Order: sequence, then structure tokens, then C-alpha cells
Amino acid sequence: MKKSHAMRELAAQTSWSDTPAQAPATEGRLDVGGARIWYWDTGGAGEAVVLVHPYSGWGYQQPALAAAGYRVVAYSRRGHHGSDADSHENPGVGAGDLYRLAEHLGIGRMHLVGFAAGADILPDFAISRLERMLSLAIGCTIGKPGDPAWSACESELLPPEVKNLPRWISEPGPSYRAACPEGVHRWRELEARSRTQQERVPVPVENEVTPELIGQIKAPTLLFTGAADLYMPPSRLRAYAAYWTDPEVALFAEAGHSVYWEQYEAFNAVLLDFFRRHRGFDPSP
Repeated sequence: MKKSHAMRELAAQTSWSDTPAQAPATEGRLDVGGARIWYWDTGGAGEAVVLVHPYSGWGYQQPALAAAGYRVVAYSRRGHHGSDADSHENPGVGAGDLYRLAEHLGIGRMHLVGFAAGADILPDFAISRLERMLSLAIGCTIGKPGDPAWSACESELLPPEVKNLPRWISEPGPSYRAACPEGVHRWRELEARSRTQQERVPVPVENEVTPELIGQIKAPTLLFTGAADLYMPPSRLRAYAAYWTDPEVALFAEAGHSVYWEQYEAFNAVLLDFFRRHRGFDPSP
């Protein structure tokens, strides 16, 4: 029987501001083997936090993390803002692109934060390169644990009617859409700018991710979702957490698929507290 994990529930944010001024960062483009990916890097001597993106960026996270002393790095996966599009002939490997970027920037161990499709890269990366990990924060993802039982309910959870919804409806939750239309407008602008291709080419993995391999990832892990997330509702998060070894599990009240945007105050506080408690984590046996 799978182990269940306690879920911390965060109260809903009810007022919002525009994205704050961003910390200075250096931009670049890196050849990762047949494609160039765009990245930015705040630099500094602090522990590195690498953000594996949602479509609409990290405007609320970048200055908060930099102000707390972290070196903050983010990049566009292939086919998104500033990066070359995927191709069927050379789709690359998501974990491989992340590794090349870390090597290029001289990043050793890092905190990894991934949302949605970006989060799918993190377990694959950690399986191959646990020695590079300080922590993992994985949120609002469909999840790909390599378990047929997990996939069995996807046709009910994500029928074509859900997948074909406009993203500004399927991703920001209804409470946020009703209470903060100006924030939804900004989200839509950023999401539209981020996408450079209409057809998404599947990106291969380095490892065949399985429940057994996920269970062997010993890095501190934070799993989270929004209570109104269509892709990973709370019941789905509980089931996903059961594959991991002692993860922390957080649920953001009223939030949809875009927790980092809709509930940035609580999300940033949770993330900073998680990083603080796992400073200097050593993955060696």
C-alpha cells in the first residue's frame, strides 16, 4: 500500500500588485547541440536556484529570490521565447539541455524549481545527476511517474474538451480570473509572447522514469498544486506524492494551474522557507 503524506494548506491571496522591478540579470543564448536556448542569470555567490519555466515567466519570483541572496537562473525550453524551436529530427533531451546550461554557467549543486511541463524534466534530471541537487520543487504538473495505473484516469481527468480550452481559462483559476482581471490580462500577454511554435514536439527523456527510480531520489522534495488546478487537482497530488520519499506537500487554496502567479506571496514564502531549511544539502551517501 502506498504511503500517504500530510498536505499543508495555504490560505488564499486576495489582493495583487503588478510584477515588481526585476533584479539585474545577464542574458545569453547557449548552443545545446543543434539548438540554442535563451537564458538569464542574476549571478552572485549565493546558492543557485534554476527555474524551469511555466509559459508566463517568473516576474514575481526573480526579485524575491535574488533579494534573499540566491543566484537565480531561468531559461526557455526549446520552442519557447528566445530559444530555437523543437524539430522532429532533433528534439533534444530536456534534462540534457538543463545539464549543459548548468555546466556553461559553472553551477554545481542547485535548487531546481519546475512547473507544469517544465516540471517533467526534474525527476529525469535528478535520477541521472543526484550529485547536482540541493532540492527539488515540482508543481502543477500532469506528472509522468511511469506507472500504468497513474495514466489510467487521464482520459477522464483531461478529455479533449479540457485540453482544447484556451489557456487563460484552463490555467489561471476561476477565483483569480474573477478577482484580478488585470492580472489575467498580463498573464495572457506573457503566455502569448513565450510560445514560438504551435505544434509541440515530444522531448525525449534520458531515463525511463519509473516509480522505483523516483523512490530512489533522496534530495529534499517539495510537491505542490492549486486547489482548483485542472491538471493536478488535490487528489492527484496526493497520489503523486506517494511515489516520492518523504516529500513536503503543499496545497494553495483557490489557485489554479498558475500558483506562482496567482498566489505569489504564499508561494514565494513557502519556497524561501524550503530552501532555507535545505541549505548545503549533501546528496552523497
